[in-house]
Amino acid sequence: MNTASTAQKRADIWKLTMTAMLSAIAFVLMFFEFTVPVMPPFIKMDLSELPALLGAFAMGPVSGVMICLIKNLLHLLMSTTGGVGELSNFLLGACFVFPAGMIYQKWKGKKSAILGALAGALLMAGVSIISNYYIVYPFYYNFMTKEAILQAYQAIVPGVKGILECLVIFNTPFTLVKGLLSVAITILIYKPLSPFLKGTYRNR
Repeated sequence: MNTASTAQKRADIWKLTMTAMLSAIAFVLMFFEFTVPVMPPFIKMDLSELPALLGAFAMGPVSGVMICLIKNLLHLLMSTTGGVGELSNFLLGACFVFPAGMIYQKWKGKKSAILGALAGALLMAGVSIISNYYIVYPFYYNFMTKEAILQAYQAIVPGVKGILECLVIFNTPFTLVKGLLSVAITILIYKPLSPFLKGTYRNR
């Protein structure tokens, strides 16, 4: 086996290892969720997309999507939503990290990383309306009536009149902020972590 193929094999093994490790971290982060005062109590914030965004930057957009998939498959083992929540979480996470990784992969640099991540956060926020309206909330209606959910939103802003309006006013900004938090943290920690994530620290 020549040196080039050996190096490529090692790089592939490292990539698989890092994808698995970041997936495990993302899975753990799903449990560190917290409520936000301006949102109904059944909507919670977590930063489980952060490892996937790091992976998308370091190893490409497909790795980022794989991290989103694996963390949700792991969470599916203890799901209380019959896979509905995990499906929505995967779709939104993929919408977030794939564009970010694609843009950064094409134009390397801090500006492209920020622009890519912002584009992903905006896409995730927009898709969250569709995901919640057609996937998540119809499942919630089995346990909590549509009227009760609407009342939870109206307790914060009395003027809202329907679930779709609530999703636009509440959930879309909430999802965008969730993405932006991951973007901000990634920008702060990516550069020092990059050699480890890519495995290049071993060649120093």
